[in-house]
Parts: sequence; C-alpha cells; structure tokens
Amino acid sequence: MNPLHVLCAAVLTAAFFVAPAQARPPLPAAETLAATVDEAVARYGLPGIAVGVVVDGKVRQVELRGETAAGSGAAITRDSLFKVASNTKAMTAALLARQVDAGLLAWDDPVVKHLPGFRMHEDWVTREMQVRDLLIHNSGLGPGAGDLMLWPEPNSFSRGEVIAGLAHLKPRWSFRSRYAYDNTLYIVAGEVAAAAGGAPFDVLLRREVFEPLGMDGCRIGEWRLDQAGSVAAPHGRRDGDWVARPDGDIVADMPMAAAGGVRCGVDDMLRWTQAWLDPDTTGRDGRPWLSRAQREAAWTAHMPMPLTRRMRDWNRSHYSAYGYGWRLSDVDGTQKVAHTGTLSGMYSAVTLLPELDAGFVILVNAEAGEARTVLEQSLSKLFTTGHGPGETWWRITPGFSPGKGLRLKQRAPRVKKAWPPGFRVVPRRPPSWRRGLASFAIPGSATRRSARPGRACASSR
Repeated sequence: MNPLHVLCAAVLTAAFFVAPAQARPPLPAAETLAATVDEAVARYGLPGIAVGVVVDGKVRQVELRGETAAGSGAAITRDSLFKVASNTKAMTAALLARQVDAGLLAWDDPVVKHLPGFRMHEDWVTREMQVRDLLIHNSGLGPGAGDLMLWPEPNSFSRGEVIAGLAHLKPRWSFRSRYAYDNTLYIVAGEVAAAAGGAPFDVLLRREVFEPLGMDGCRIGEWRLDQAGSVAAPHGRRDGDWVARPDGDIVADMPMAAAGGVRCGVDDMLRWTQAWLDPDTTGRDGRPWLSRAQREAAWTAHMPMPLTRRMRDWNRSHYSAYGYGWRLSDVDGTQKVAHTGTLSGMYSAVTLLPELDAGFVILVNAEAGEARTVLEQSLSKLFTTGHGPGETWWRITPGFSPGKGLRLKQRAPRVKKAWPPGFRVVPRRPPSWRRGLASFAIPGSATRRSARPGRACASSR
C-alpha cells in the first residue's frame, strides 16, 4: 500500500475520533465582572458581599461591597469571615480523602468499623453503610431528615445525640436507591474522621486542610470573636430593612460543624479554589496536598441527581450528579464542579470550571437565595459563553430576557377564581418558611415542624 495513503488514512481517523480541544471563550473584562456584582447588589439591596475570581491558577479579581453589619460603617474586607455553610462539606470530604491517602481508612470501610455505636433505623443499612455513603446523600432518608436536631439555633442537642437520633429516623426510600440531601450523615462523617485521626474534627480540619493550604483565617470549632478580626454578621429582613444578627463574644462549637460550620474570608476561599483547580497543589511541607486518585474520587459521579428542566434550558446540561462534597454537571459543553451554602442569614457559592482553569467564590451576609442564584449563573455564563445576561447568551435561553439577569419573562396573567361568598383566602407563607421545614420523627410522637418560621433555614443548598 502506498505509504502516503496510509498516512492520509491515519490523519482522517484521528480527525474523526479525536475531538478538537475546546477553545476557551474570551475572558470577561474586569469592568464586566464588577458591573455584574454591582447589578446584583443594587437589584437585591444586599448589605454585604465578597466575590473573588481565579483564572489560570492566580487570583484575577476580588470585588467587595457593603458592610459586615448594616449601618455599622465596618466595610467588608478580603478577610471578613462569612459562614460558608454547606461548602464545608467538600472540606470534610477532603479531610477524609487525606486520611485515605494516609492509610487511616478506606472509602468502602463500614461506618461501624470506626464508630461501633452507629445505628440507622434498619439493621441492614447500619451494617452496609460505608464511609463513602455518608457523603453522597443516598441513605434513603427524606430531604433534610433530622435537621430539627440542628436548627433553629441555639439548641441543646450534642453531636452524640444527633448521631444517636439517626436510629429513630424512618427511611423514606430504600438505601442507595435515590438522591436526597441531608446534613446529619456529614456529622457522622466528621466523627469517623475524628475516630480515624485520633483527634477532634475541628483540630483535624485545621491540621489537614486549613494549615497546608494557607487558609489561616478560617474558623471551625469554638473561637473568640475579638480574636478573629472582621466578622460578617448574618442578616434577615424586618419590615423591609436588613437587620443584623451578630454573634456573641464566644462562637461555640456546634454539632453540625462537619456539615456546615466553617467560616472563611474570600481570600481563604480563593486559596481553596486554587487548590482544587491545580492538581499539583502542594502543602506547606512541599508534598502533594491530595493524591490524583483522591481528586478523581472526589469528582466522580457517585450518585445521580435530578437533571432539571431549568438546568437543560439555562445551561444546556446533560448530566447532574453528586461526588464527595461536590455537585457535578456540565454547562455549555464544559465541566462544572460546584456547591452552594445556606444558613440563616448567610449564602455562599463556590463554582469551578476546571476545563477553563477558572473558578469563583460568592459570599453574602444576607437571606439572599435569589441573588446568589442570579449572580452565580451570570458569572458562569461570562466564563462559559463569553457573554453576560445583558448581551447574547439569553437569546438561546428560553424564558429569559435581556437586562433582567435570570428573571423569568412575564408569566401569563392568572385567571381569577370566583370564590364562594364568605370564603377567605389565606396569604401564602414566604419561601423562607418553606425552606425551613424539616422533620425529626421520634418514637411515640407525631412529626415535628419548626415552630419558628423563617429561622430554621438549614445548610442544605
């Protein structure tokens, strides 16, 4: 055969089977990123926000707006501590991954190997529950099961009592059959880490995560407010105004520390972002912080998640799954690794776009779920398409219009119902009340509901 023909065939085969490398869209200009943050702050009247961006391994931009407490005059800084809430979960998973690297445990270890007193409602689940299962929301419990042992705060449940309470939570589905978000099993994961590492969870998290990565300002466990520097206070709405709910002089350790107890400033969260975007990250000792095998395990789709219509329409997503402390999906043809955090009066988001070598952090000290969603989506689009919500990407996104961020287009007018004489329509409760609902079933009692609407907002999103 003619050698030239062989060469041509090889080239054509390679062209057919090897996809071309994805070209990164133009990076958004610094002014565009700043304007996007400003628009979110103005639209939602946020008391304070910190946003940071990492590109090509370096901090490219940090935007700070507002105050640590509304009306205080104390400006948000790069070190101002925010509750990162459920973004703690990836840190707990990283601690366990470090222990796997060190040979202290294995992902498929039975939980009872490390915590002999651990019990689920069904004996076979107790026996089969592995360390990995604690991280991927596949327990069969209903969403937020047991959260009333954690919120509202303060409460008198200890960490041991929360774990003991799991034996009384009846499953809603079969073990490993579907995804349902929970916080309580991350508390168990923290205690597994403590048992394997021979030290309390907060000590281990500082030693294995904060210290190697230089996240020196982050706080976990008990700490004094006057020794922490700038601390952002959570805010809630009262009569249309933001009202701060500052901490006391001593911030106590809390049972849900491993599920959502970390506080960090934006600079430290950007160090966390850099550590995940760069697989060659080393600790201060010069050794790899996490092995390639454990990085791959963290970003493996261990549990399928619902692929919503909104994800398909907004992001043209094809899959959605949960890894070890991370949500995994695709956005406009590129990989997305992300998580959000929600606690009463505090919202956060960490978004990584590894194939674009970019990521960003959003920290807000207010009940601002819609603001976080809009800003996270807007920033994601700036990186994945090169366009913001006021430019062109909205044209291919059904249901949205220019200049409105992610606001839905005007819905069709509602048809007014003719109610019978004397019928009184009771106004719907606000969304924050519905988000706060969680149930904790105990023997011999009816399901409990939160008695403080709007205040039992769990770290569940």
